[in-house]
Amino acid sequence: MTSAPRILLLSVAVAATLAACQRREEKAPAPKAAPAQAVVADTTPVGYESKTPYADVKLTLPQTVKATPALHAALYADMVRDLKQFEEGAQADLTEAGGGSNPYEKSIAFAPGAETAKLVSLARTDFEFTGGAHPNTSFASVIWDKTTNKRVGFADLFRPGADLAVLDKALCAAANAAKQARSPGSEAATLDGKMWTCPKAVSTPFFLTPGSTPGKAGGVTFLVGPYQIGPYSDGPYWIALPQSAFRALLNPAYADQFDGAPVKAGDVTPKNG
Repeated sequence: MTSAPRILLLSVAVAATLAACQRREEKAPAPKAAPAQAVVADTTPVGYESKTPYADVKLTLPQTVKATPALHAALYADMVRDLKQFEEGAQADLTEAGGGSNPYEKSIAFAPGAETAKLVSLARTDFEFTGGAHPNTSFASVIWDKTTNKRVGFADLFRPGADLAVLDKALCAAANAAKQARSPGSEAATLDGKMWTCPKAVSTPFFLTPGSTPGKAGGVTFLVGPYQIGPYSDGPYWIALPQSAFRALLNPAYADQFDGAPVKAGDVTPKNG
């Protein structure tokens, strides 16, 4: 066989092979697209609100609390229960009074404080109005141990037998500095004052203060309510103390959760406080 017929045969064979491959490719089913992942809506509530003819109530939680489910569950259940009890009390009061009064008001708002490897903290502000010259504002706080899923109190954070006079003096001095800045020339509060008395640290709510060291608390912030060290018109005081002022008083179990300095020390009262 001459070279020309051989070349012709080879060309035909190659063409046949390519055609067969093309037919197999055309018959092969296209791969199925992966099913789209369903987007699950986050239904974790961070608020509660109710309005009746007798009361307007509202709860506000920060989004960050959802990262600690046990804390969120405990707070949400307790606060909603308290607000519903307030509604019931308002209905009883206003019904007994014969109606015609404006609804009572109560709101509970939580603001995030510092969070460390073990601890997460929140500041709580309660606003309540049931008639009278002005509404009442009060404060509380939550410090939560994420490793045990339990609340931490003053007696847990500070070691037994610690000389708390050091902490009381530091709080009193910082509170008076804030008071003079807000009301120059006003009468100072003292630890044993008759007119204005400095709050004792052990009986004053506080939360962890954000600090300069990531993952550590730079100090604690005490929440001093109206009327405690000055007239109602002065408003509340949030006083942040650096951890260096009380480090020796900390319980060793939590001392390693503190480091650095507060982002801001002294009066850190919210602008709308």
